[in-house]
Amino acid sequence: MWQAPAASASVPLQYTTNRYVGSAVAAAYLASETDYRAVLTREFDNVTPENEMKWGTVEAVRGQYDWSGADAIVEYARTHHKTVRGHTLVWHSQLPDWVGALPADELRRVLHDHITTEVKRYKGKIRAWDVVNEIFNEDGTRRDTVFRQKLGDGFVADVFRWAHAADPAAKLYLNDYNIEGINPKSDAVYDLVKTLRRQGVPISGVGIQGHLSIQYGFPGQYRENLARFARIGVETAVTEADVRIPTPPDAAKLATQASYFGQLWDGCHAVRKCVEFTTWGFTDRHSWVPDVFPGEGAACLFDENLRPKPAYFRLNP
Repeated sequence: MWQAPAASASVPLQYTTNRYVGSAVAAAYLASETDYRAVLTREFDNVTPENEMKWGTVEAVRGQYDWSGADAIVEYARTHHKTVRGHTLVWHSQLPDWVGALPADELRRVLHDHITTEVKRYKGKIRAWDVVNEIFNEDGTRRDTVFRQKLGDGFVADVFRWAHAADPAAKLYLNDYNIEGINPKSDAVYDLVKTLRRQGVPISGVGIQGHLSIQYGFPGQYRENLARFARIGVETAVTEADVRIPTPPDAAKLATQASYFGQLWDGCHAVRKCVEFTTWGFTDRHSWVPDVFPGEGAACLFDENLRPKPAYFRLNP
């Protein structure tokens, strides 16, 4: 019988921390790869569906739903006593073509129905939702999405309220990338969250994706950024961490990668309201990085053969 390669750390990663520690997962690999499933089950206590809950997956054709992948991940989590981070309800990418063609009044109704249908389907089974994903440009201005064009900036408050109505117990997050440190983009997120809180909008936290590259310096003022969100009463979570390196990897690059992962991990543990550390996949076998960033890769805690890398042992010595 096949056994997952044993990490030489004394206990699996999930048992070393009082934070939720998770990974993005794909239902297809969960079903077809015994070794993938075994390492995921051993090391993590939270799972995020990589694509299975995105609008383009669940309703590519209007009125025709496909919940198979999402259902499989939620059932896996239930069976193995893991929590689920729902990802993602409102995103300009991986959006069905038919959604963008709708007039404003119909788009608003359809958006409400989409959120209500998906959140209610998994009511009581999702610990936290990424409600709104990637709505800011790098300079802190709002991304000009179809939702903003047709519904105005107020759609953000609306979708949080709709999600809360569908499952009052779920934590609700705004999620974005390049907001690890203090910069114009994270300033804009901070200002929006303060405004939403003042308006009584049920936003629980900010998801800080954590897609990093060793070609660039580690984001400045990372801990200070987490702390300022805590001061206004919201949680933070590292939601999609990976650290890509120029290929091929070598010992020096892997050591730098380990340092970056470690700084993300330590910063989250230094701020009480940083409640989760989730990676965007856990094995280089299935990382998104090589397809999107040519010449970079090896971004995960485990290699293609599911052996733990130096970054893993930085988190779990």
